[in-house]
Parts: sequence; structure tokens; C-alpha cells
Amino acid sequence: MQLTPLAQVLILLLASVLVVAAARRLGLPAILGYLLVGIALGPYSFGLLPADELTHELAEVGVVFLLFTLGLEFSWPRMVAMRREVFGLGALHVLVLGVTGTLMAMWLAVAPAAAIVVGGALAMCSTAIVLQQLGEQAELNRTHGRLSFAVLLFQDLAFVPLLALATSLGENAAGMGPAAVARLLGSGVVALLAVFVIGRVALRPLLHEIARRRSRELFTLAALLVVLTAAWITQTAGLSMALGAFLAGMLFAESEYRHAIEAVIRPFRELLLGLFFITVGMLLDLRLLGNRSGTVLGLAVGLIVAKVLLGALAVRPFVSENFKAVRTAVVLAGGGEFGVALLTLLLPNAAVGSALQPLLAASVLTMVASPLLVRYNKHIARTLLRQRGPPLTAVQREDAVARAVAQREHVILCGFGRVGQNIARVLELQGFEYLAIDADIRSVRSARAAGDPIIWGDAADGEMLRQMGMDTASALIVTFDDDAKALAVVRAARRLREDLPALVRSQDDRLLGELSAAGATEVVPETLEASLTLTAQALTLLGLAPGRVNEIVGGIRTERYATLREIYRHQGVLELADSGEAEVRSVVLPPQAWAVHRRLDEVRSRGAEVRFTAVRRQGVIGREPAGNMELRAGDIVVMYGTFAALEHAEAVLLAG
Repeated sequence: MQLTPLAQVLILLLASVLVVAAARRLGLPAILGYLLVGIALGPYSFGLLPADELTHELAEVGVVFLLFTLGLEFSWPRMVAMRREVFGLGALHVLVLGVTGTLMAMWLAVAPAAAIVVGGALAMCSTAIVLQQLGEQAELNRTHGRLSFAVLLFQDLAFVPLLALATSLGENAAGMGPAAVARLLGSGVVALLAVFVIGRVALRPLLHEIARRRSRELFTLAALLVVLTAAWITQTAGLSMALGAFLAGMLFAESEYRHAIEAVIRPFRELLLGLFFITVGMLLDLRLLGNRSGTVLGLAVGLIVAKVLLGALAVRPFVSENFKAVRTAVVLAGGGEFGVALLTLLLPNAAVGSALQPLLAASVLTMVASPLLVRYNKHIARTLLRQRGPPLTAVQREDAVARAVAQREHVILCGFGRVGQNIARVLELQGFEYLAIDADIRSVRSARAAGDPIIWGDAADGEMLRQMGMDTASALIVTFDDDAKALAVVRAARRLREDLPALVRSQDDRLLGELSAAGATEVVPETLEASLTLTAQALTLLGLAPGRVNEIVGGIRTERYATLREIYRHQGVLELADSGEAEVRSVVLPPQAWAVHRRLDEVRSRGAEVRFTAVRRQGVIGREPAGNMELRAGDIVVMYGTFAALEHAEAVLLAG
């Protein structure tokens, strides 16, 4: 029975929800779940999703948006600051692995043009997986993390001409001569150069004009228009739609609106990544793989071993010891989205498609193994070199610090957003210790990079609160902007300890009574407190004596905001619009960064309109650094400001 397109989409979504939920519960990567969905529903298994035109269109759309999100990660200032590592180590790493893979493909009778693509695909590793895992392990600012990031940057650059070549091969891979290959590679390089010119000359003024309209819908439509237009142009030129999307992502990455665009597409990112991996799974022929499972596993193990060996040889000239070289090579030993995308584009080719099926499956397996390789890179490197080192990793050392704080008198901070960070700074300045908890992994990473004692977890979980030292805590402060979540935290805390003072931030007064009944010592409704502050300022300007103003405001607070609650009862909940939302960001200074050996005042003189809250150097944290402080290579500079200001300040620190 031929299913309608809508029925196919519904089956795809239902299977994705079930399988990915099961993978999450079992602690497996979501990527593996998406691949299993594609394999199970694809034409080589149950056949519920045939390899028809709709399937190919879904695959292409998935690749388009995948590469757009990866293009957003590109940073020109970061590449300039790390030019030696990017164009030295990155180029050498890709060249050594790519040439080896090309020679292997040619030995297997693959045409030279297709062999170049295969070699480039095997040299790639997953930017998303590696950076996410390194960030969770607090290793991005370590030597192997910095060098891995440099190699990933060069892979982003190398992918553009490789994608142009792979797209244009079509079914004529064997008939392309050296001149045609050179022309295609040249077109990719020209497209890359055009990104820098157009991005700096045309796109930024356009986005400025759209941003002035203050319309989120218009901004979203403009972003999609740029993405799809770039994809259409490259497709019209005979290249891939995905190439155009990647270039569009790079264009947006060079603007101060990158974070706003990420916020727009964030709800769809996991879905789009999942769609891509589902379509990859649909291309895997289970019958072929079942007959050649030994070959696939052997290829996967061989690829990892070869990438560790060759990668370590490429890294060794850039580091002082073998351990760092091997550790970097292990981090980069897994497969990646770019490699899978390149091999996928070659599958329709009759001359090489069947030969690439085992190689594609092996690349997917190495990609699934990548999180484990990154997580245990230190242990693997020590084992290979037969060395013994410090027993604790960076994350374990930070966890040990958090556990030590939990055993002393301290304040428990639930939530480490803007409000939580401001409270933490005041507590620190007054000599009070605190331990924070937050479920936002980005906030936890930034705080740990800045040296703040924080753990990742759910503050409403009683076991997590117990680990944070409820017995020794002197106060509990809940700063979440979700009243229901704050209520759950208070209830969990009261089950563990009834006498602990609990101060709760509330968005408004809707749950004020419930929070008080649950055991909150004091509740501060944010919207009503803002109204009180404005009221006090207005009364002062109108000529009332300061004592009388304090009496009025104090009376309202004493009555637990009853007066203002009555005023706003018939007006609905007061909503605060914060168009200039700020955050904390940490920037690691590589040796080639512009700011190295320069003072913070020099950075500010170039228009860096942020507050430098701390500088972390060799584990020592300096809060509120002076303007005459000279920065050094390896420093972690902690900044606070709006998205646009942080982008500009980071560009100044890295590239001047």
C-alpha cells in the first residue's frame, strides 16, 4: 500500500519519539536512536518509508539545516587568534589523514575524484560531539581541547571544497579529469572567499535594518530567506544546497546576531539533526551489512586505530610531549557529520556506491563511539603510552571542590542565571561561601570555566539537595524564573530540613500563597518589586520626604504586597520585556590572540562594552580585575554583557 506523504511523516515522528526516548532512558546517544529509526523504516528493512522523491527531499532538507547550524559555529576572530594551530596543525592533520584515505580508496579501484572525497570524509570528525563532550568535561581550555578545536576549524574550511566536489561528481565520478577536479575545488575556494566579503559588506547592514523593526517574526523570516536563497543559488550553480546552507551559516556567524539566530532555530535543531541521521540510516542496506558485519567492525576499529596513530604523528610537532599528542589524536579519532554527509552524497553513484556501504556503516559506528573516545581520552592515552598520571580529571577536581564547600557553612543557590550570578558576587564580596546548582548545561560550563562552585542537576531532586549540604547550609536561595519549579524546590527542601531559611524569587504573585504555605521564609515577587522601586523613585521625584517614601514602601512589603496585588488583580499579570538580555561568557586566550600581553584598558579602548568580572589564570581566579592587568596566553577572561557586546568583546580579545 502506497502511503501518503503525511502518513510517512507521521510514522517517522512516532518512531522517532519511541526509539529516541528508549535510547535516552538507556543512556545511549540520541544519534544511535535516530539511525535505528532510519534503518528500521527504510527501504532495506520494513520499507515503510520508501526511497522515493519525498525521502530524498527530506534527506536534503535535513542536511541543509544540519550544515547551517554547523556553519553558525564558525568564528573568524577565533580562527585569526589560532592561525598557527588552524593553518598549521589543522592543515597537516587533514592532509595526513586525507591523503592516506585517498590512497586507500584508489587502491580499492575508486576513481581519483571520488577517492579525494572519500579521503576527506575519513579525515573528518564530529564538531558537535567533540566540542559538547569537551565542554562537559571542562577540557576546552586544556592543550588537547584547544588543539582539537583548531583542527575542527580547519575541517570546517576544508569541507567546503570537498562538498562542492562530492556534489558535482554525480554519476560521472570515473570520467572527471584533473582539470574538472581543479575547477570544482576552485569553485569551493571562491565560494569561501565570497563569504568573508559578502558577510562584512552586505549582510550586517541588512540585519541591522531588520533588527530596528523589533519584529521577531520578521527576523525569523529574514534568516530563513537568507538560508534558502543561498541554498538555491548554489543548487542553481550545479553545487549542493547543503553547501549554500553552510555558507549562509558562516555569514550569520560573522554577525552579532548569531546568538539571536541560534535562539530562533534552537527548538528545531534536535529535530533537524535527527532527520539527517534518520535519512542516513535509511541508506544502510541491512542485508549487505549482515553479510559483511565482520568487515564493517574491522573497518571501524581500523579507522579509529589509524586516526589515532596518524593524528598523533601530525600533532607531535605542535606539543611538548607525546601524551598531549596522543590525547589530542584520541579526541579526534571518531567520525563526523561532515564525513557521513560526504559519503552519503557518493552513494547514488553506481560505480562506488556499493563499495561505500560498509565504509559508511563503519564511519557511523566510529561516530557513535566518539563520545566515549572523548570522555576517556586521558585514560586511553595513558594506557597506550603506559604512563601513570594524576588520578583526578578536571571535572573530578571541580566536583571535589563543590563537595568540600558542601561540608562547610554555605548558602545554597538554586539557579545560576543573571539573578543567581549577581547574588553570588555579592555573597563572595561579603565573605560568604555558596554552592550553586542549575540544570542548564551552558550556564554550568560557563560558571565552571570562571571557577564558580556549581554542579549540574535538578534542584527539586531531594538527593541532589542532600549532596549540596543541606545539613550545613545557612540559607537556601531559589532564583528560578519558573514559579512552579521554585515551588517544587521549596517542597523538596522542607522535606529535608524545616528550619533552613528559604528566600524565593517569584515572577509575580500568582503562587505567592502556595510558596509561603510550602515553607518559603520570604518570597520576592519580581514584577511587584520592580513596581515598588519605580513607585519609590516617583514619590521621591514628586517631593515626598525620603522617610515618608520608605514608610510607604516598607508598609507595602510588610503587608506582603497586598496593596499592589489588589491593584493588579484586574489588570492581569505584569510582564517585563527584557530586550537587552545579558549573560556571562568565558573566553580562553590562545597564544596568538591579540589581547595577549595587552591590558584590559586597551581591550576596552577598542569598544568592548562589557564588564570583565574575572580572569582565571592557572586555576587562580581574580575577581573584578583592574584595568591595568596584563593578559597572558591561557587566561580565561570572564565577561558579562548582552549578546552583541559579548560578540564584539570576544572579537577584540582574539583578533583585535
